[in-house]
Amino acid sequence: MNFSKGHIIALGTVTVWGLTFVSTKVLLESFAPVEILFMRFLLGFLALCLMSRHVLHLKERRHELLFIAAGATGTFLYYLLENIALTYASASNIGVTVSTAPLFTAIIATLLGRERALTPRFLLGFVVAMTGIVLIGGQDVSFESAGFGDLLAVLAALSWGVYSNVLVSLDNLGYDTIPTTKRIFGWGLIFIAIACPFMGADPAHLTALADPVNTGNLLFLGLGACAGCFVTWGLSVKLLGASTASTYIYLSPVITVVASALILGEMLTPLILLGIVLVLGGLVLSSWKKA
Repeated sequence: MNFSKGHIIALGTVTVWGLTFVSTKVLLESFAPVEILFMRFLLGFLALCLMSRHVLHLKERRHELLFIAAGATGTFLYYLLENIALTYASASNIGVTVSTAPLFTAIIATLLGRERALTPRFLLGFVVAMTGIVLIGGQDVSFESAGFGDLLAVLAALSWGVYSNVLVSLDNLGYDTIPTTKRIFGWGLIFIAIACPFMGADPAHLTALADPVNTGNLLFLGLGACAGCFVTWGLSVKLLGASTASTYIYLSPVITVVASALILGEMLTPLILLGIVLVLGGLVLSSWKKA
């Protein structure tokens, strides 16, 4: 029973994550990328505060550097680069490109000595996935600067790879999950707030929240994708195990592509579809492990 429940929760979580690219794309018509980021994570932070009022006490002061690094890479840089990339390329394009984050996570972990040397299978999968990204970017005819959007998306994936490895370090220190996430969100919000005046943030844009579509998408991103999915993903990992649950992540870009076509009307050429297959195939190939 728990096994089936775990699959349903994992599928629902990944579905929400796949739709975030479409939702952000809609909000970009009324808000600057950094404004969406700030409002989204402020909502997520407040929701986490309601979930747990526990204040995290550091075991050592130097551990704060890890929280700062996590906030800078996982909350600030990753999502800011992703949001900006969506202004240059299609949601389906960016959704597929940032899905390469696990590849960068593994490469960085290897460089840090946390994993064994990269296998030929991993390297082949990396090349296949990158080939798919280049193919997608070259065929994305919806935007003139799709290539720049792809570059930003790759940098976002790299940033997430750094963040994931920082999280491993924090996990090894034995901090509780929700208070840890709140502290990371807090540092991320500080970085976002600092960037707001320099990246087109304007209080006058808040009037756009009068549109129910904007408000609904913002609540979806802040409460659903940030706070809600954080809880449901942890539950799915608990029920299924990390390895089984992680396989559902490969569905996220597929959901993004389908939703982008149905909701945003984005074009899907045969070469773009081939690129998507190469990216997903490369991800599976790189992460495949013998039983």
